[in-house]
Amino acid sequence: MCGRFTDLYTWEEIYAYYSFIGETPTNWGPDFNVCPTDPVGAVLLRDGKRKFERMRWGLVPYWWSKPLKQLGLSTFNARAETVETKPFFRDAFKRRRCLIPVSGYYEWEYRDGPKKPPQPWYFTPADGSPVLTTAGLWDEWRNKETGETIRSCTMIITAPNRFVAEVHDRMPVLLAPEQFDAWLDGSAGKEVLVPTPQDMLVRRPVSKRVNSSRAPKDDPTLIDPIALAA
Repeated sequence: MCGRFTDLYTWEEIYAYYSFIGETPTNWGPDFNVCPTDPVGAVLLRDGKRKFERMRWGLVPYWWSKPLKQLGLSTFNARAETVETKPFFRDAFKRRRCLIPVSGYYEWEYRDGPKKPPQPWYFTPADGSPVLTTAGLWDEWRNKETGETIRSCTMIITAPNRFVAEVHDRMPVLLAPEQFDAWLDGSAGKEVLVPTPQDMLVRRPVSKRVNSSRAPKDDPTLIDPIALAA
């Protein structure tokens, strides 16, 4: 799964990267520890144009009838193998696609066995791009308790390529720019929900402080490389 990532890009960078038209610039500062239920950036297609919105990370389907706290955290990822059929995601897969930009993401390796703290690794674009673009879904839900309308999203995950598999058994679906339009307008299907080429990512080991979701969001040392014991 992908349960933590970073947002380090600027508005200027993603404005150019996603070819936004008529959007109002918004910078919210870097986040080195984005966690489920946090607000995240998402790219949608509205009236044929790409739009950028902030959404809750963790999909709340429009039909959810219970209090939000009963939903839990399990909807921040959707598995590629079941996204088309699982009730929580199938309607959004048909009608509400999005792109979720991330600067990099964390995964954990159990180097010393399942009972020892895992080693976090930080994955970033090998070509130096300001973002990785993950395939996502979004939905809109009205909270009956408060009357608030909440837009939310989920990130689709798939089997890993060989490079990622050295650390973890899943990876986010990462789309190339030439796939953006087809994903957003729904003309692309499950055929694009596959592992990336082997050379798309680089990784480095980082501090085990990342193991805590409470690690400071404004701490750039979270992504500093560390030396691993032999």
